[in-house]
Amino acid sequence: MASASLPAPAPGRAELLKAFEESRTGVRGLVESGVSSVPEIFRHPDPYASIPLAPLGVSIPVVDLSLPFPDAAAAAAEAARTWGFFHLVNYHHALPQPADGGGGEYPARALAAVRAFNELPPAERAPHYGRAVDGGVNYSTNVDLYNSPAASWRDTIQIMLGPNRRPDLAARIPAVCSAELLEWEARATDAARAVMGLLSEGLGLGPAALEEASCLEGKVMACHYYPHCPEPERTMGIVPHTDPGVLTVLAQDEIGGLQVKHQDEEGRSCWVDVKPVPGALVINVGDLLQIMSNDKYPSVEHRVTMNTREEPRVSIAIFFSPGKRGDSIFYGPLPGLVSSENPPKYRNFTMGEFFGTFFSRDLASKALIDHFKL
Repeated sequence: MASASLPAPAPGRAELLKAFEESRTGVRGLVESGVSSVPEIFRHPDPYASIPLAPLGVSIPVVDLSLPFPDAAAAAAEAARTWGFFHLVNYHHALPQPADGGGGEYPARALAAVRAFNELPPAERAPHYGRAVDGGVNYSTNVDLYNSPAASWRDTIQIMLGPNRRPDLAARIPAVCSAELLEWEARATDAARAVMGLLSEGLGLGPAALEEASCLEGKVMACHYYPHCPEPERTMGIVPHTDPGVLTVLAQDEIGGLQVKHQDEEGRSCWVDVKPVPGALVINVGDLLQIMSNDKYPSVEHRVTMNTREEPRVSIAIFFSPGKRGDSIFYGPLPGLVSSENPPKYRNFTMGEFFGTFFSRDLASKALIDHFKL
């Protein structure tokens, strides 16, 4: 008699990742295929058990851009010092308006366009899927998919907006969302300029310090789409992390899921829900601003949880960083903030070294700022 064949060994993580990538349809493709459980490569061990949630009613501060400049600067500086996060409201009224008068429709139009791309048929999304960044645009799942212990339940369109912007960038962005995303870039950059002015003033350096350090010129847009998840308790939208840049401007839809880690007056840590506020953007301090401010503005851990609703979550983050780069251009604590009484807490470095360190680690690693400490 012929012996019964042994069952094939279960595929390892590398094989599972390869099969997932070759589908070229992302997490949305898993949902379209009808999966009823979270695949192994997306499972996080007990992802929400470590730190408790904050009591109801606790929220990040609000900064009103319609206030007189000194009052808004004081509010932004206090929020950045104590939370590293804040809602920015009334920003439409304080920024230049587009000639067509349509500024108030953003970011809703951009968020809707991101949703529209991710809900195209798989055959229309798949040609855009890939990890190469030299073209300025890529659509993929998890920038750290191969470095992280477990993947997160999201797909992303990433767009390199500066400092070295491709002249054909608009044509490389999927047509269903190109015009809307580039229009939102212009509006979000106006908002970032205003916020940098407030935070620079709050450091006592005058409103132009961060912009003069080229901090508006480096720009990456990440358009995140978090599909419905059949087992939301098993995975995450984004693992706890800090943002590497100077400042992040986030537009989010009404679904929610963003949480910020915060310490109360007794030093106890908790996760605080950043519930969507109509007409507000979310602003947060990045690792570079913590370094440049010599620890006056902390970069704070945050994450995105999965929700139990059927609707997907959509958000658009623009990460701002210095645009002047090269082996002879160094960054560190701003000169006006250091003295013999207040020495620098970080060494100087190039942007090449900084981002090389960032991309060599998974998002959940907390070692980025520590790498540059004196």
